[in-house]
Amino acid sequence: MPEGYDQTGLPSSIRAELRSLTKQLADKVGGHLQAAAELLDVDPEQALAHAMVARRLASRLPVVREAAAETAYLAGHYDTALTEYRALHRITGDDDYLPIIADCERAVGKHQAALRTLREARDLKLSLPQQVEVILVEAGVRDDMGQRDEASRLLKEAISGGRGGRQGQARLRFAYADLLAEHGRPDAALEWLTSARTYDENNELEIDDRIAELKGEPVAEAPDLDEFEVLDVEEVDDVDDEPAEADEPAEADEPDETDDSQESVDGSEDDESDDDDFGDDESEDDDQSDHDEPDDLLDEQTPEPDEDEQPEEDEQPEEPDDAEPVDDKTKDDLEEQ
Repeated sequence: MPEGYDQTGLPSSIRAELRSLTKQLADKVGGHLQAAAELLDVDPEQALAHAMVARRLASRLPVVREAAAETAYLAGHYDTALTEYRALHRITGDDDYLPIIADCERAVGKHQAALRTLREARDLKLSLPQQVEVILVEAGVRDDMGQRDEASRLLKEAISGGRGGRQGQARLRFAYADLLAEHGRPDAALEWLTSARTYDENNELEIDDRIAELKGEPVAEAPDLDEFEVLDVEEVDDVDDEPAEADEPAEADEPDETDDSQESVDGSEDDESDDDDFGDDESEDDDQSDHDEPDDLLDEQTPEPDEDEQPEEDEQPEEPDDAEPVDDKTKDDLEEQ
């Protein structure tokens, strides 16, 4: 177990799933999961190292694969995140993972694969937040492919339809503001960010920071990593999942092992809202909601392209750089506690 970390700080649902392992292994895996959670904001690479140790020790547990996937995604290792999310989707059968799988495919430059995944997701009954995520990811893919008008249409249509509840509306408006800012409309972007802020009641999106950034004002600085003590751990030998001992209750069934259990760290691979007050961008003032809505500054739209349509060669923007896999040096620093 990594020194200074144990599973006592984990949610009870995670500890329950870990009980399908022997106590010694559960303590070790839980400690690494706790370390990953605590270090994620201050040292994402070290957090990922802990998550991947837990993944090698208990690769059949969905909670462990999900921790590895989320940590890799937040650390910017999209190849690894894609591998882990695909495995998690196969293990659990949960289609709510499809939007983030598509987002990882987009991040590594696989735009056509992302569109196919999103097409599959649209035909399924996803949760309300994931329905919004499908729209956001597709808008991002279309913009990456040079289809700005289509990206704009997708976002405006969802906003006008009141999709996703209040938080969904906040995210859609935030994304539309980013689209405007990216294409040289910072003033319009500020108006849409202000609109988004009225829906983001718990400040989950930290919209004030984005507004300050667009205005050229100082943004709150991230904490100084030197103020935190980061514990190094070194690599452990691969250990197969061990079943619970006969006299230990197992509160969570262990899923069947998939082919992904031996993958390496570098395995790169709505209900309508109550807020129907937005209205169409071009509606009259007396149809507006209580919130002041910004003028729509992306008026020109083009017919929706075929799903597999490619933009003209000279309109193709540079695709995002492929994510780098987890550094082997980080893996070599792991140690069995």
